[in-house]
Amino acid sequence: MEEQSLLFRIGPLWFDGTILIMTAITCLLVFLIVFLCTRNLKLKPTGKQNFIEWIIEFVRKIVGDNLPGKDVSTYHLIAVTLFLFIFIANEIGLVTKIVVEKDLTLWKSPTANPAVTLTLALMAIAMTHFFGVKKLGFKRYLVNAYLKPVGFLLPIKIIEEFTNIITLGLRLYGNIFAGEVLLGLIAKMLISIGWWSLPIVIPLEMIWIAFSLFIGAIQAYVFVTLFMVFLSHKIVEEH
Repeated sequence: MEEQSLLFRIGPLWFDGTILIMTAITCLLVFLIVFLCTRNLKLKPTGKQNFIEWIIEFVRKIVGDNLPGKDVSTYHLIAVTLFLFIFIANEIGLVTKIVVEKDLTLWKSPTANPAVTLTLALMAIAMTHFFGVKKLGFKRYLVNAYLKPVGFLLPIKIIEEFTNIITLGLRLYGNIFAGEVLLGLIAKMLISIGWWSLPIVIPLEMIWIAFSLFIGAIQAYVFVTLFMVFLSHKIVEEH
């Protein structure tokens, strides 16, 4: 049977309670990770400080590979925040899953829902426009983003904005959703075949969880990298 989410309605609008709860938990986990890892900072970092500094430097390299050096510090923090959120959102439902009677899912990755990933993609693309206008001014931004190198490419560039949202969002959704589906299928194998299949199911589950965690990390990296690429097209002037 198809999985069901915890739905509720406020007036004429329906909301997915499972996704809202998991998104809130993801935000809380990101906050706690940053808060706990940045307490009592030392000149010679150890342990948790090394961990958060490694993440910061890793994301800084992504930003530096796609933007001019003078712009790295400006957009570094938003890239770190986006990377941590997507990474945690990807992994949170791949480690475990809670399903109660009638296939009601109470715990899953927020990014296994296309509405979440497409919203993230829309926000990312919208931010590239905002930062482009903020840095260059509306007129210079318009010319740089849509009329260079030649003006007749304007229709193609407008269409590209929509395709960027779709590909950015659906790529993330497809990978995370597929990981959760296969984890669910392996778990159902145990239920359908019986406990004697435990020696087969447990290694399969562990291997796929490890592979899914790796895919979740890669997808966070890809999303932030593409965000920086799209941002560079908006804030770096072509000559």
